[in-house]
Amino acid sequence: MGKRVLITDDAMFMRVTLKNILTKNGYEIVGEAANGRESVELYQKTRPDLVTMDITMPEMDGISAVKAIKELDPNANIVMCSAMGQKQMVIEAVAAGAKDFIVKPFQPDKVIEAVQKLIG
Repeated sequence: MGKRVLITDDAMFMRVTLKNILTKNGYEIVGEAANGRESVELYQKTRPDLVTMDITMPEMDGISAVKAIKELDPNANIVMCSAMGQKQMVIEAVAAGAKDFIVKPFQPDKVIEAVQKLIG
């Protein structure tokens, strides 16, 4: 069984794109969340090996979700997904506990490189 990933993004298109890239490379998608609150709930239920986290989302943004997940599991592997020009938010996300980041639009090789670095 492949490593388990939880995808978090408010845009369905982005979730589908990530899911396709990851499943093609042998990763199992254990859940998809449309906002940070859903992501934290799904994290508790699924305990994935890695979470991809969008920064800007309704209800609870990615940085708040990273903090909440890190409280539940200090060892959580979280990769932030950001659009160009969100450098300051990426810095905040890493300070909150994210271990890496990937930039949208997603380039499959960059996504896999970031994921492999954290969970193999």
